[in-house]
Amino acid sequence: MEFHEPQLRQRGRASVDFVAQLAKINGALRSEIDQAAAALTRPEDLPDDLDARARVIEAQLADHGALGVQTLLADWHARNHGRIAIAAYEEIAEALAPLIDRHSAGPASLALDPTLAAPAYWDGVNFHRTTGGWDGHEQMGYIHGEIVHKKMVARFFPGGIFGQRRAVAEMAPRRDYRRILDMGCSSGHFTAALQQVFPQAAITGVDLSPRMLEHALRTANANGWAWQLRQCPAEATGLADASFDLVASYILLHELPESAVRAVFAEAFRLLEPGGQMLMSDVTRFADLDPLGVWKADRAARLGGEPHWRESAQLDLAQLAREAGFAEVTAAGIYPHVIIGTRS
Repeated sequence: MEFHEPQLRQRGRASVDFVAQLAKINGALRSEIDQAAAALTRPEDLPDDLDARARVIEAQLADHGALGVQTLLADWHARNHGRIAIAAYEEIAEALAPLIDRHSAGPASLALDPTLAAPAYWDGVNFHRTTGGWDGHEQMGYIHGEIVHKKMVARFFPGGIFGQRRAVAEMAPRRDYRRILDMGCSSGHFTAALQQVFPQAAITGVDLSPRMLEHALRTANANGWAWQLRQCPAEATGLADASFDLVASYILLHELPESAVRAVFAEAFRLLEPGGQMLMSDVTRFADLDPLGVWKADRAARLGGEPHWRESAQLDLAQLAREAGFAEVTAAGIYPHVIIGTRS
């Protein structure tokens, strides 16, 4: 369910449409580059080292005009999509203020921690090269959740970003969960999918960003959902042992270095009651790609501002789940790659 459909003004709508169309053009150029790379490169000849591999492939493509154009477009898009979304919001901010104020109170609750020391992997990092980062504007939650995601990303993302979230929620092994934790809930898109699939459950969401949590709060209140939202790292929530029967996340783990991913799995295990399940989804594993496919994914991550993608995407998440103590571990899917495990 939506919090609000943004009614952008002419300038903001045109700018947002331009960014969305640019992303489609960028995707077409990437396909052309991929085909050229496949014609020029034999996977067995590529170096194992990913930086060396990139140098080899990109040197072979140096005379291919699409590579330079696509690099420029991807860089411009990454640096400017957040700025343009913020400008579009500012044009309608005054009209939105009563709605934002009205849904800041309701059945949901939010606990912020002004003394929280941000983890090193998070502190000062503008993920996705978003202008100012997740907290770069006082209404960045609305801007990210309602404009960037719904007016930009949803228009070029294969398969539909919201349908995909619901599909992941529906992969949970049971339908009788009573207490669900969403790790890295951001502005609440996956939390909403969990709510829709498990309407009887009490849902808690944790995230590091106050601005994202504030918008998740408004979304919950607008729909009458009594979410409990809390600002804390997913790997150190401070919540009680065995307090959930489902711990889930959607495309969170690639935002974390290996040490934090391992800590997230350990925290999920601690928080689950015996018989409870973990449901974690993330980006395509490099192990599921050929050497050229790894280069494509790694290059997109570098251009898109994903500092931990390379390290995280090389992890065997099923093995990490077993090492954390989970039983009956399964791994399925390419994107998203979904790990399910049970605390016995």
